[in-house]
Amino acid sequence: MFEQLFRFPHALQPHLDGPLAAERRRYLCHRANEGIGRNGLRVLAYYLLACTEYLRLADRPGEPIARAEVEQQAELWAKRISPCPNMRKISGRRSSRIEFLRHVCSWLKFMGRLQLPTPAPSRFADQLDEFANFLLQEKGLNPRTVSERCDTVERFLEKVTSNSSPLHCVNISQIDSAIVKQIAQGHYARTTVKNLACQLRSFFAFAESRRWCQSGLADGIRGPRVYSQESIPAGPAWADVQKILASVEGDQPAQIRDRAILMLLAIYGLRAGEVRCLQLENFSWEHERLTVHRGKTQSTHVYPLTRQVGDSVLRYLQSVRPRSVHREVFLTVRPPFRPLAHGSVGAVVSRRLHALGLQLPHYGSHSLRHACAMRLLQQGLSLKEIGDHLGHRHPDTTRIYAKVDLAALRQVADFDLGGVL
Repeated sequence: MFEQLFRFPHALQPHLDGPLAAERRRYLCHRANEGIGRNGLRVLAYYLLACTEYLRLADRPGEPIARAEVEQQAELWAKRISPCPNMRKISGRRSSRIEFLRHVCSWLKFMGRLQLPTPAPSRFADQLDEFANFLLQEKGLNPRTVSERCDTVERFLEKVTSNSSPLHCVNISQIDSAIVKQIAQGHYARTTVKNLACQLRSFFAFAESRRWCQSGLADGIRGPRVYSQESIPAGPAWADVQKILASVEGDQPAQIRDRAILMLLAIYGLRAGEVRCLQLENFSWEHERLTVHRGKTQSTHVYPLTRQVGDSVLRYLQSVRPRSVHREVFLTVRPPFRPLAHGSVGAVVSRRLHALGLQLPHYGSHSLRHACAMRLLQQGLSLKEIGDHLGHRHPDTTRIYAKVDLAALRQVADFDLGGVL
């Protein structure tokens, strides 16, 4: 690897003779496989060499390195003027400290030697663990939903109790005051407040069953009244969806990838997380099928793979997606090539919707899910068929679309979904 990056002996030799050459070479190969270019690898190689010197890694084999120590050495590195011309190019700059931290911490983590600060355990860790197991095993909730709910409850409990106040001393007045204060600070909408109240009521009901708190707290938590189906789906019109798809018909890598993502969202009404987690094996090209694992309902749905969607995804796979050890279909378009992060799919949709100047209440990926449902409704599908297509577990979830076009609410027997798609 070093021989590929440095042609001249005076530049190559320090990397060959420096400490931990095998470890540095292994990490450079790893980053090269992620798509880092030659120039980026050269700079990275200099940072790794500096890391071995500043942190004296050769003298501390296997010893965990605290991030605080890395930060201290990064300050010294940024102020240093190296006698080596090549090292001088990347030291002495304001950005050097940040780059040193980024590269060195990433390498130490890769080797398993970065010692991260251990967060102080929550005073309610045991109770929250039991509550999480209850939600997972008894309620069958998605692990991500359980994690988010427990985080919400933990933050609330830290606010409603003092440092020494146990859970059984909490009363309804304290809970009400904490909710009001949290609403004022967060400027929550009524739906958000109701969801918070429901999550707290769920936890305190569980806590009462375990006799961790006073009885009657769960019944005393009241959220605002939110009427069933009081709002209408906030998706773009289908004509606007066509404009969105037309806006990504170019040959740029981001356009090709985004078109495949948008097609999956608009045609199948998938959730952002379902698109983000699609694996290469979820596409059966021989049988023209798409298998979707629904994280929210813990179920699997098999769709016929339409020609339009299949062509878009296939074009992305053949001409844009880099070779990678990752099995996720959609990766970043810039190195290092990694699976899309949480929120990336929503950002793709939001960026494309704003570019068209559309006026919508919401610009996230769920707006295309609403557009898909309304399109199916206008084409004559029954609410049950739409719910099945979207992966709804309860028919009431789909009933909101009945307000969009009442004339279209006719039951259609043996309707050909393929003709709509």
